[in-house]
Amino acid sequence: MKGEKIKKFAYVGDLLEVIDGVIPRRRRHEATKVFQALRIAVNDELNILKRALEQVPFILSIGGRIVVITYHSLEDRIVKNFFKSYSDKILPVSKRVIKPSMEEIKENRRARSAKLRVGERRENS
Repeated sequence: MKGEKIKKFAYVGDLLEVIDGVIPRRRRHEATKVFQALRIAVNDELNILKRALEQVPFILSIGGRIVVITYHSLEDRIVKNFFKSYSDKILPVSKRVIKPSMEEIKENRRARSAKLRVGERRENS
């Protein structure tokens, strides 16, 4: 590290240059994961998701349903744990997570990582 020059990022290209120098390129550009991580951190997305889910058992009417689509494992883990934590109030509608079909993925590549979970509010036990 000694003798290396420290430079602020002025452009996206500056960050891409560093990423390319540190992370070997595979099939797709690895910078997408870095930008996703930055977006999640800057927007505090995971904490917002947790806080929103914590309100659901108290605002959802009996028989009402919550439907959540997640696009990466960090989100999905939060939603899965939410359903486990509130299993006395929210009953999963399907036993397994719902994933897109191959046909849907062919039509919309962005759907490939999507997972859908559905729960129904039940009467207090």
